[in-house]
Amino acid sequence: MKKPIQIVFLLGIMMASFSMKDQDAALKKSMEAGKGTYSAVCIACHMDSGQGIASVFPPLAKSDYLMEDTDRAIANLIEGLSGEITVNKTKYNQVMPASGLNDQDIADVLNYVMNSWGNKAKSTLTKDKVAKVRASLD
Repeated sequence: MKKPIQIVFLLGIMMASFSMKDQDAALKKSMEAGKGTYSAVCIACHMDSGQGIASVFPPLAKSDYLMEDTDRAIANLIEGLSGEITVNKTKYNQVMPASGLNDQDIADVLNYVMNSWGNKAKSTLTKDKVAKVRASLD
């Protein structure tokens, strides 16, 4: 009776391992695409290493504001952002225009910034997640 349980257990571990590799590959592909989008859309304000511009544009690197609410990050790219925010205990009050990006580009750029420069996202964003947030904003 022990042997079938061990086999089922090992099969479960193997399946989880394959699933994690697929997720890692999907994240890597998304981040590569997101890096290009970041370079085209975000780099002018948030700089090449996500450090932002002191007292003007907030950092994305090791950013508490970015990492604490994924839905808000998505909404900010869709709708833009104005008004005071606090990032890493520093106040910022500038305007970020709506990005104009589609759902896939938003997922990709957020996967890139949320997994770069000291950030580590809990999960990989998908265009379906972005679409869900977009729909809730209407």
